[in-house]
Amino acid sequence: MEENLDTQKVVEENLPTSNFDQDLLDSLRVNPTYNEPILHQILRIAIYDEYHAYENYRVIVEKFGSQTPFINILQAEINHYEELTVLLNKYQVPAPLNDWVIKVETPNSILEAAEVGVAEEIDNIKMYDNLITYAKDYPDVLDLLYRLQAASYNNHLPALRQAVAKHSNLNINEVDVNTIHQENSIHNIDEAISKMDEISAMASKFSTGNVSQEDILKLLSNSNLSFVGGALLGAVGAGVFSQVTKDKKENTTEEEEV
Repeated sequence: MEENLDTQKVVEENLPTSNFDQDLLDSLRVNPTYNEPILHQILRIAIYDEYHAYENYRVIVEKFGSQTPFINILQAEINHYEELTVLLNKYQVPAPLNDWVIKVETPNSILEAAEVGVAEEIDNIKMYDNLITYAKDYPDVLDLLYRLQAASYNNHLPALRQAVAKHSNLNINEVDVNTIHQENSIHNIDEAISKMDEISAMASKFSTGNVSQEDILKLLSNSNLSFVGGALLGAVGAGVFSQVTKDKKENTTEEEEV
């Protein structure tokens, strides 16, 4: 991924002028009835949203300079793009056109940039939540989706939330990410992020190994296991978490049969 995604610029000769699946890419959701293989949908949606993130942080850095957390997240998006490109090449999935080069808008202030970033990271997290549910047959794809979702939830979103607090003179606990999402997201995603502080605290416990049986049971009672598994634990931990949930289901079934 070059500095300005030169290989994907829409003005470059011989590139298509639009994406054939633009409605799908804009939805950030797999459509099982769509006339395109599920794996193709997953990878094209994922990399198209990474284009969006990259171009968003690129224009912020160009206007306001190499300020944190934007410059750090920009580099992370480059890494995400490169990792997804490996899978697109492996499975021979054509990359979508990066038309975000001409669609993304430059924010008017650092505060606005942070708020837009919060909204887009939430969209990104929820997008991966959806993609993960369709990637079970592709372990390498599933592994990457979990890791990219975890990066957004554990690293990007908290950093941007902190930036909102800093530039609006608020306490971090006063920053309502759900309200920011509703006011700044360009996508029609009904559910944003709930109980962020509670889940973040639990993530910290997992990262230090200081997790109790009560914490695990709380996770197991969560209605959105794929999201929690990815956001809290990342790739390796999510696999362990999946095994725990499987064991729990098997034990429940055995108890019912007795």
